[in-house]
Amino acid sequence: MGAGSEAGAAGHGTADHGTAGHGTADYGLAERAHAALRARGGTVAVAESLTGGLLAAALVDVPGASATFRGSVTAYATELKASVLGVDEGLLDVHGPVHPVVARQMAEGVRKLLGATYGVATTGVAGPEPQDGQPVGTVHLAVAGPGGTLVSSPRLSGERATIRHRAVTAALELLVGRLPSGTSAH
Repeated sequence: MGAGSEAGAAGHGTADHGTAGHGTADYGLAERAHAALRARGGTVAVAESLTGGLLAAALVDVPGASATFRGSVTAYATELKASVLGVDEGLLDVHGPVHPVVARQMAEGVRKLLGATYGVATTGVAGPEPQDGQPVGTVHLAVAGPGGTLVSSPRLSGERATIRHRAVTAALELLVGRLPSGTSAH
């Protein structure tokens, strides 16, 4: 995203299970994602803008994450979304970096770039000011996988750090909801 729209304080919540800066809900969601991926030999990679690395941190907080987490790209600058993740430059020129199709292309791009079964992406406006005509709390998330790409655009509210934390939680929920269900052993 553009300058001033996404950098800032890390997420917050109770520190539990050794999590640093992530709530127990995020830890539980990340555990469930890893368990479902392990059960099927799958992997995940993330492309972050709005969350600035918080999603990757939530995933690697879980012991054993290296078995399923391939890596991440924090493409904060708009031009990196195109040059690194393969987001269409024309799309970025017309709509800016905060758009559901940008999230879709980021997820698909990181999935391909890092050779993962699933790619997850976050983009949006955390504030404190609107960006490119988009109000604070505009968030677009995507999960790309073998069955296609699912995009979610929750409208989040709160302070900057709260919006970023809620975006991480929503992205983990989207990923867990997208993974094939079944019995997951811990």
